[in-house]
Amino acid sequence: MDYAHLGRTGLKVSRLALGTMNFGELTDEATSFSIMDEALGAGINFFDTADVYGGPQSPDMEKGFGISEEIIGRWLSQGSRRDRIVLATKVYQPMGTGPNDRRLSAYHIRRACEASLRRLKTDHIDLYQMHHVDRATPWEEIWQAMEQLLREGKITYVGSSNFAGWDIAAAQCTAASRNLLGLASEQSLYNLTQRTIELEVIPALRHFGVGLIPWSPIGMGLLGGVLGKVAAGRRAAPQLQQKIARLRPQLTAYEALCGELGETPSNVALAWLLHNPVVTAAISGPRTVEQLRQNLKAPSLTLSSETLAKLDEIWPGPGGEAPNAYAW
Repeated sequence: MDYAHLGRTGLKVSRLALGTMNFGELTDEATSFSIMDEALGAGINFFDTADVYGGPQSPDMEKGFGISEEIIGRWLSQGSRRDRIVLATKVYQPMGTGPNDRRLSAYHIRRACEASLRRLKTDHIDLYQMHHVDRATPWEEIWQAMEQLLREGKITYVGSSNFAGWDIAAAQCTAASRNLLGLASEQSLYNLTQRTIELEVIPALRHFGVGLIPWSPIGMGLLGGVLGKVAAGRRAAPQLQQKIARLRPQLTAYEALCGELGETPSNVALAWLLHNPVVTAAISGPRTVEQLRQNLKAPSLTLSSETLAKLDEIWPGPGGEAPNAYAW
């Protein structure tokens, strides 16, 4: 397994991160344990979750969310595993029915962190990520809350997710005024079919030294050999079928290219992301141990410049970075 610095920090994480969004909803606890065992054995030291992961909430909002963290916590409690992984979770999403049970007020950040620590059965979170931007809460308040958690040793680094380029700039400028490191990483939707962040988010991350952790690297299954799976009789959801119909010419060309390379489409999609120097790690969110095993080759897969150019032809980006992409 290859490792890279998390943004400009001194922390090294595996270039493939284990995403646990399926734990508790699509993947049962026993299988989740097996996946984490396999990941750790393969050298993956970066585990990503969120307080909201785990399954549909019940009407009273007391069940469902938090299950992923609870499963990880029970796995961590079995043996000396905690110090072998970089544990990341998130805050922002609603975790109750009260008006302050969501978003990024200092009130909610403190309570949400304490709740995540209990579910994860640990005394610290290595990377505490804001799941979305909260433009109704001032950055001074957000950083005050994060700074308090840092002082108490409850978190080590702060990250963001789904931020715009200017949100990243605003966060970093306020952090700098408080003599804080600021953001170590940003999780964004990024894959061959979704390249909008190349306009402004990636340039902002490069400028501020913030590592990129793409989520949905396989494009919700589109880049995982979906045409072959459909041809083999696997039934896709109606929404996915609509996307397949719209993108069929590109998907056909893409899967043909992967066939010429002798590589699985999912590994090519992951390897393409890892060729970008701004990308620290790509998230693999397997439902089974076999799916994880299939992705383990991606970090060592080198794509030639010719292959990268062909991928750009099949899946063109926004035309470069702003404003050059559209101003001239």
